[in-house]
This record gives sequence, C-alpha cells and structure tokens, in this order.
Amino acid sequence: QVQLVESGGGLVQAGGSLRLSCAASGRTFSTYDMGWFRQAPGKEREFVAAIDWSGGSTYYGDSVKGRFTMSRDNAKNTVYLQMNSLKIEDTAVYYCAVKLWSGTYYTINEYGYWGQGTQVTVSS
Repeated sequence: QVQLVESGGGLVQAGGSLRLSCAASGRTFSTYDMGWFRQAPGKEREFVAAIDWSGGSTYYGDSVKGRFTMSRDNAKNTVYLQMNSLKIEDTAVYYCAVKLWSGTYYTINEYGYWGQGTQVTVSS
C-alpha cells in the first residue's frame, strides 16, 4: 500500500508559476513510475505528466509540454510538478498517482494509489 499526499496548489495569476509536491509513504517509492493528472469541473481526469522510477525519462501531455516539468527526489520519497506560464485552462484539481502496470504512461487505467488532490486556480 502506498499513500500519497499532494501539496503546493493555490491561486495564481495567468503567466505565473507554481510547484506541486507529492509525498509518498513506503520504502519502495524509488521503484515506482509516477504520474500527475488533473481534473477540471465537469471534465474527465486527464494525463499531465509522468516520470520513470529513476527520473531519467519524463512524459507530458500536449497541453502542458514546454511549460511543465516533472521531477523526483527518491531520497525524499517525493515527486514534483513545476508549472510555468500558467493559463486559465490549467485550473483543475491536480492528482499524483503510482503507475502500477507496464502499459503506456498516458492512460489513466495504468495508475492507482491516488492522492487526495490539490486545487490549482489560475486567474486572469
């Protein structure tokens, strides 16, 4: 069992930046690939970013590519999502999750052990 706790969300103006953190419990964190997803009101949860267990490979959704950066610190059992050049359409609840299966990084069904989420609101 893995428990995830997201933090770092808040209210920011368009064009600003935020850094989200996701702290994980458990000794095997360093063996897990991890992902970030987001869900806006009335919309399905969508893929944002993912990172492999070593931090050597990252993957991004088209809408955030070039603006968001995912990283991890295995010594701290934490993954991060640096979000720059934020847009109003980035407003959502952001969730981190453990990638449990060996399929594509981009599909929500590959993930489990979701955190409770952190709200990001981007204003004009």
